[in-house]
Amino acid sequence: MGGMAETSARLLRLLSLLQTRRDRSGAELAERLKVTPRTVRRDIERLRALGYPVLATAGTAGYRLGAGADLPPLLLDDDEAVAVAMGLRTAAGGSITGIEETSVRALAKLEQVLPSRLRHRINALRSATVPLANTGPTADPDTLTAIAAAVRDAVRLRFGYRAHDGTESVRTTEPHRLVHTGRRWYLIGWDVDRADWRTYRVDRLDPRTPTGPRFTPRTPPDPDLGGYTSRAISTSAYRYQGRFTLHVSAETAAERFSPTTAAIEPIDEHSCTLRAGSDSLDELAIYVAGTGFGFRVHEPPELVAHVRGLAARLGEAVD
Repeated sequence: MGGMAETSARLLRLLSLLQTRRDRSGAELAERLKVTPRTVRRDIERLRALGYPVLATAGTAGYRLGAGADLPPLLLDDDEAVAVAMGLRTAAGGSITGIEETSVRALAKLEQVLPSRLRHRINALRSATVPLANTGPTADPDTLTAIAAAVRDAVRLRFGYRAHDGTESVRTTEPHRLVHTGRRWYLIGWDVDRADWRTYRVDRLDPRTPTGPRFTPRTPPDPDLGGYTSRAISTSAYRYQGRFTLHVSAETAAERFSPTTAAIEPIDEHSCTLRAGSDSLDELAIYVAGTGFGFRVHEPPELVAHVRGLAARLGEAVD
């Protein structure tokens, strides 16, 4: 077994040497690894068999690591690992639109294998840096990676949760997906006690450790999880659920309404359905009228009556 372990350790050292500079000669590699050039050639073949694209360079009898069809494991030094983790944490905050969810998955993988000395460095760096654009509460990267790991491993997650009215509860979920809406992070999960799908705001969530038992993932409530999240968060929490037809395309409407405040579904090229929730009829009416788009209100009935009354009052104000 000793020989096998030595070979593995040597292959990792060889890989590390090939990753740090473009071309290295066989003689140089042999000297650094304290083996014969013949052993280096054999090790290079072993690396190729493992899927590492080690290229021989003409003329210098040297070797370099090229780009392959698949991404082989990368060996990062301390500074590089810290830089990658910090970059992923920044991207997870939504600074680059469209890669937030992927960043959190990658961050969960990286943080799983980070030595504790690097964790301390990352946390020190994080507490010393202040994000510039803070648009309300942000999700903690540690919370995001804890949720991402539970989603990946399909294990139950218990967490303390603050509802929008301030009430605190402990929830047990089968976490399904993390969704970033452009402003906030949400967890979509199966609520075990309520036996139903629920959407939770990650900034109001405090994971309890350890995680629970494994579960078999269920079929999600809707294949379009982004749309599902938008509908869940823009309407369900409110007393009044408004439904309107807007006389503009869904693309034009989407420029004015964020997915956290309204859900938009196209009808045709010139119109779309808008769903938005509020605890105030006035707020709903003025919110939609304030866009300047032509619209028709369908429900709830109280809102239809309210808009009629508001129109009459506005008419009297200028007659």
